[in-house]
Formats: sequence, structure tokens, C-alpha cells
Amino acid sequence: MSDAVFYVVATPIGNLGDLTPRAVEVLQSVALIAAEDTRHSGRLMAHFNIKTPMISVHDHNERQRLQTILDKLAAGDSIALISDAGTPLISDPGFIVVRGVREAGFKVVPVPGCCAVITAMCAAGLPTDRFIFEGFLPAKRSGRQQKLSMIEFETRTVIYYESTHRILDSLQDMIEVLGAERYVVLARELTKTFETIHGDNVGALLEWVKQDANQQKGEFVVLIQGVELIEEEGLSVESLKVLDVLLSELPVKQAAALTAKITGEKKNALYQEALSRK
Repeated sequence: MSDAVFYVVATPIGNLGDLTPRAVEVLQSVALIAAEDTRHSGRLMAHFNIKTPMISVHDHNERQRLQTILDKLAAGDSIALISDAGTPLISDPGFIVVRGVREAGFKVVPVPGCCAVITAMCAAGLPTDRFIFEGFLPAKRSGRQQKLSMIEFETRTVIYYESTHRILDSLQDMIEVLGAERYVVLARELTKTFETIHGDNVGALLEWVKQDANQQKGEFVVLIQGVELIEEEGLSVESLKVLDVLLSELPVKQAAALTAKITGEKKNALYQEALSRK
């Protein structure tokens, strides 16, 4: 087996000073760079005087490029994968290639750095001990509202990416599905000149964004605070939600038993609550 290495390299999300010295060294030393957009990444390479050849690897050609990458690795040539900005594979292409390289037995080495999700999280002032990242919200209103309805009772911080073209519509949908009082943080243009991180109840947040056209531009990370666990007769809101769903399909005893397995709540308490709800 070849000693060649496949590096997954994080690049800046805005400020070029955030490219790590290790990343520069790797990008200079490999035989080939697999870039999401070679023209876009060409500017980064020129800034750091990196002259390594590049090929494009994006959503539409990943499977086709995989064999080329495997052949190069087999020949002993190390390769680096980069996306347009941030950490590859985080709402960016690369999963198919990385999995294929690993399955072929080659070493995959991460070179960490910028990631918009983590950058936003550390400055948002929201709980970070438990969070979920959901990528981009659906483009259409119906799909977006359906997705948001799935996190209505989520207790963890929920993070989405959003585009400048849909940010107002997405905030409006959050009001309709989650309520105007849900606390939301917008992190816009992170590490760039006009970086903004602003949080408020989503009703007020939407008005704030509407009043300033500049706050409607750029790339957004949207962070939604999870709901607080409210006890009702000793049972959490999460457990009651699960119980209601199961009661719509199952008998009381079975619904209570299954809810207990899912949530860890006491089966007897769930059974009594299920009886009252039936």
C-alpha cells in the first residue's frame, strides 16, 4: 500500500490570516489539491504563493473524480482536499471522496481550522454543551416550515446556514412555527469586514434585519435557542410530545411503555398521563 496521504484541509471563511501555518505547509507539499472551485481557490493559493496543481471536486463530479484521486494516491502522490471556505464536508462536497479513499485503505488526515458553525457558536452566547447542526434550511416555504416544526420542542441549540436571498423568509417562518419569543442569534459575514453577531427574540430580530438592508446581505449562520424543559406533573415537555405522538397510533399501555424506553421517564407516570389524555 502506498504511503501517500489524503489531507482534508480547512481554509479561511473570510479573513485570510486564519489559514494555519500547517495548512500552508500541507498545501505546498502535496502533489495535487482537490478544490471545490479551482478559480475561487486560485486566489487563496496566489496569496500564499502556493503553486500546487489543482483539480475540481464538487457536487456534480465527486464520483467521477474518485478514481483519479485513488490512482494518484496509489502512485504515491499525496493529495489535499479543500472547499471554497471553511472545513470540507460541512455542508460542502467531499463525503463520497473521503469515504472512497478510506475504503481503499489510504490514510486520511484532517488539518483543522475554520468552520462557520463553530465560529458562530463560540460567540453567540447560547448553550454549547449540546447542539445540532442541520445544514441549510429548505428553499421552499412549505419544506422550511416542516423542518422547523421538527425542532419545536428541541432542547438543544439548533444551527442552520441561510442565504441572503432567504433570510427574511426564514425568520418569518421561525415566528410562525416557533413563536415570536424564541431567542435566535444571527451571525453574518463571519471573520469578514462587516461581521455582525446579533441575538434577540425572533420577532424583534426580524424587524431589526428589515430596518437595515446591509444586515440582509452576506452568508448567515442562524442559531436557535432550545426550549427549556418545563415539568408538567413530573413529566418533561419532550416526554409528553413523544407520548402524544405514540398515543395517536398505539394503545395506552403500549404507548406509555414505549415512551418510557425512549425518554427514560417512569412508565407508571406515563401510563397515568396517557390515561388522562385518552
